[in-house]
Amino acid sequence: MKLLCISLGCDKNLVDTEKMMGLLYQDGWEFTDDETQADAVLINTCCFIGDAKEESVNTILEMAELKKDGKVKALLVAGCMAERYKQEILEEIPEVDAILGTASGHEILTALKQVLEGNGPVSCFEDLHSLPKTPAGRILTTGGCYSFLKIAEGCDKRCTYCIIPSLRGPYRSYPMEELLEEARQLSEKGVKELILVAQETTLYGVDLYGQKMLPKLLKELAKISGIQWIRIQYCYPEEITDELIEVIKEEEKICHYLDIPIQHASDTILKRMNRRTDKKQLKEIIGKLRREIPDIALRTTLISGFPGETKEDHEALMEFVDEMEFDRLGVFAYSAEEDTPAFSFENQVPEELKEERRDQLMELQQEIAFEKSESMKGRILDVLIEGKVADEPAYVGRTYMDAPGVDGLIFVNTGQLLMSGDFVRVKVVGASEYDLIGEVYHEFT
Repeated sequence: MKLLCISLGCDKNLVDTEKMMGLLYQDGWEFTDDETQADAVLINTCCFIGDAKEESVNTILEMAELKKDGKVKALLVAGCMAERYKQEILEEIPEVDAILGTASGHEILTALKQVLEGNGPVSCFEDLHSLPKTPAGRILTTGGCYSFLKIAEGCDKRCTYCIIPSLRGPYRSYPMEELLEEARQLSEKGVKELILVAQETTLYGVDLYGQKMLPKLLKELAKISGIQWIRIQYCYPEEITDELIEVIKEEEKICHYLDIPIQHASDTILKRMNRRTDKKQLKEIIGKLRREIPDIALRTTLISGFPGETKEDHEALMEFVDEMEFDRLGVFAYSAEEDTPAFSFENQVPEELKEERRDQLMELQQEIAFEKSESMKGRILDVLIEGKVADEPAYVGRTYMDAPGVDGLIFVNTGQLLMSGDFVRVKVVGASEYDLIGEVYHEFT
């Protein structure tokens, strides 16, 4: 029996998909990328913003057509959209045989067996206040040299635009011993780079241990042989402590890279978003990071067109971006999500204006990014090789400044034979927009 797995949305969702695939593999299932060969289809959905919701719905409908044609015997829908719209999906898309909530991935085998025995439709939903069960074993879908380590579930921040607490529950940390064992297993599979993810990584351990334990977790992860890079994502700025900064400085394996979602820089909008920082505090945190770790690469995300955002608010954000010169930056046009406070806020910004402001921010960031790329010429960097460029004596890789899937790449010209997962020392000789061009300077493993 062959299964097609489709994972949509964020890397946290991908971890859930890989764990479900691990259970299926242990039960004898094979996996296929060819929908015409699939006996069953599993879609792990996202509905964080409107575009993600639309992608999830379209994917379900596309796979439902295969079910109608009789090619697919079972269609299962999991994840955030399943949690949010369980009744609507079962009522409006009768081809869906099973639906699993965000904390129910461990029920995938039971659900699939019931469907194949003709006992559908099946619904599996767990209490979102309990920590999801984490079965041992994952099928890595990231190519093998890097993997995501999800250290916590849910969120307590309650930003007014965000539906995640309703879909994922309150903040719950995974026990440190479980995470260390999972990291060791990933290392044994050849993973060289661990990327720590959660809705918020900086609060790790507060619920379990009564204090922030991310620095301690990082120190323990750094002891695992085979792991050479540790990257931290989703750090809320107000939770970044001096202890965390010190650990990033001290531990050689920890990339000098932080993803700090700030969302805006106008104090008025930050307050309406229920964010915990103002512009002055953001400047102080960014300034401290750059003083303490001069070569740190900072990524952030912003929301344009939040309800009530005036021209002056937008200009304040533009000025902030221009002044801060983030190394990496993404912008989303505000998506009004029902069941969030901001959905019913007054002074909603027209869609065209949201997108216009988003484009202006991205154009400004593009200038900053291109200048930063040009300034990299002559630098010597360690690069993780991820693959070969077809028909050319060149490879593609990433530096410590680049997370997979969201940041840039470096193209390495060399006649040497390299493998995915190799680390090489590279001299930057050129830049092409967001990407770099380099030559092998000195290889190390």
